[in-house]
Amino acid sequence: MEILSSIQNGILTLEFNRPERKNAITAAMYQSMADALTAAETDTAVRAILLVGKPEIFTAGNDLEDFMKTAPAGGAIEDRSVYKFMMALSGATKPIVAAVAGNAVGIGTTLLMHCDLVYAADNAKFSMPFVQLGLCPEFASSLLLTQIAGYPRAAEKLMLGEAFGAQEALEMGLISKVLPVDALRAFAEGQAAKLVALPASSIRVTKELMKAARKAPTSVAIAAENIHFGKMLSSPEAKEAFMAFFQKRKPDFTQFA
Repeated sequence: MEILSSIQNGILTLEFNRPERKNAITAAMYQSMADALTAAETDTAVRAILLVGKPEIFTAGNDLEDFMKTAPAGGAIEDRSVYKFMMALSGATKPIVAAVAGNAVGIGTTLLMHCDLVYAADNAKFSMPFVQLGLCPEFASSLLLTQIAGYPRAAEKLMLGEAFGAQEALEMGLISKVLPVDALRAFAEGQAAKLVALPASSIRVTKELMKAARKAPTSVAIAAENIHFGKMLSSPEAKEAFMAFFQKRKPDFTQFA
């Protein structure tokens, strides 16, 4: 199972379990998580959700080979299982805790902006290399990262796409705490357990109120990013970036205006 799913003591735990491929996410993995999150909305046994990876890797982001292979006709982002997963994550009414160790690449960083409590190990590395792939930000990251970190820092992370560590993520406000690798999961589970013990209705309304102001702008940003992302997937720059990735070479974008 490449996504381990379990419900225990009120916590739905979803764990990336594909370490041999650096937890790169396939369409099937996205669908599995989307289904689990959707089911959790009406499951009274679930009062909190925990997203985790492995001590050495959270996720390398999209499995690019699978991502291109499973592209729907016309390139509609809304038809992809990744879209269904992110909409389920963003729209979840129950609290979501994320525990990040190792690399969180691309959507591995984007998804954290839609969680409620995010904790990272001291070996965590975050990156959003969309521009480096000839693409653009996804799932409202252009909006949310700017709100979280401010425009100058968001521009640096989204335009250059360079990796940054846990301490910088903490200073930016992307995460709430940095912990030793071996203490991360237990701490995150403890925080989720605290949420389980609190009144579910109070947690739900508090989350709804906190996210209300950004709900409409987030939807607008996602829609705008989807349009650009879909078009850019078939652009010469993206084709060069993907080809260079598979050929294990540095892409050459100087040939494009």
